[in-house]
Amino acid sequence: MDNALILGRFSFGMGDRFAQQGLAQLRACTMAAAQGVTITPVWNKSNREHMIVGTEPASVRAEADAAVEALGWRTAYRVDADHINLTTVDRFIAPSDFFTLDVADAIGKPAEQAAIDAFVQRHADLGGAFGLTREKVRAAAGKYLFAIEEAGRIYRRVLSAKGEGSFITEVSLDETDLPQTPDELLVILAAIADQQVPARTIAPKFTGRFNKGVDYVGDPAQFEREFNDDIAAIAHAVAHFGLPGDLKLSVHSGSDKFAIYPAIARAVARTGAGVHVKTAGTTWLEELIGLAEAGGDALALAQEVYAEAFAHADELCAPYASVIDIDVTRLPAPSLVNNWTAENYANALRHDQSCPEFNPHLRQLLHVGYKVASKMGARYLNMVRECEESVARNVTTNLIDRHIRPLWLTA
Repeated sequence: MDNALILGRFSFGMGDRFAQQGLAQLRACTMAAAQGVTITPVWNKSNREHMIVGTEPASVRAEADAAVEALGWRTAYRVDADHINLTTVDRFIAPSDFFTLDVADAIGKPAEQAAIDAFVQRHADLGGAFGLTREKVRAAAGKYLFAIEEAGRIYRRVLSAKGEGSFITEVSLDETDLPQTPDELLVILAAIADQQVPARTIAPKFTGRFNKGVDYVGDPAQFEREFNDDIAAIAHAVAHFGLPGDLKLSVHSGSDKFAIYPAIARAVARTGAGVHVKTAGTTWLEELIGLAEAGGDALALAQEVYAEAFAHADELCAPYASVIDIDVTRLPAPSLVNNWTAENYANALRHDQSCPEFNPHLRQLLHVGYKVASKMGARYLNMVRECEESVARNVTTNLIDRHIRPLWLTA
């Protein structure tokens, strides 16, 4: 199961709704490199985001290539076909070299009984590993085998079009209600190996809530135990199933999960394991902060975005209901926000939990409210470009100081 493209030990999935911040994002990676830590940047954008914004996957490749050329980046970088399935993968095949195979919707669908029986027989040696009994192996296969068969079908679609060794594969099971236990992860990895999918990263559903753009909700100590057990499951799978040696965990909705960054940092330092962290949509929020700080018409535009998001909150929140937790009584009225200073707006939106003005409910609403800016079209994009210094500074600072430093630059 060899694959010519190596992702690297540490990789960072960077979302950019409007494809304006590639340079500012990559600058954070160059700052890390200057401090001795190489991070592979992975630009990601889902089919849903392309549909809302009205862009094509090729735009992500163009943004990444332009940033790399402008900054003279000499190491690997990737473009992720984010959360694709059989119905959406085709439009991503040409420009992408990283494919996140999203099979969460297939979890729980039954595989053929003969396939389950064969899996249990083939992996009789799993009994005893991680407390797995034959009955637990069968139960996990019944829950996950069909989903991994689906991952195999998506992988082979990409393989037939791009050829072996030309892309990196991630298997994603995170967008589901219940977390996968480490012993279930081991069964999942055995099934991935059976499908001959050379997964470089695996994105399980972890314990706790991973709401969009705000901190982890749960017990960090429990997460740390689970994360370490998952690393051990991966090591076992690499040793016994023939999966790629650089297979690593992927933390989706990793944006701003500050409470668990120390646990991740300790785990990778202790074990030597790698990790992929996906930051999703927080770059778009940094754009808004940059506009607010620029003042004048830019602040007015940021205030207008909030007013429109507030007015259409139900519509904007519906697709993300499982990954946001907004108390509408804590959302300020647009009339109040319209009288805010640049500092008021930035303080309310910036994810600084030590700031008394920070409002996680406003932040989550604006996180899913990028559709409002999309409808503004050129008016929004032109303002972002006019305020490049303020916006880019916030984007870079957010990535290097709040994400990269606690994950990979701590002592």
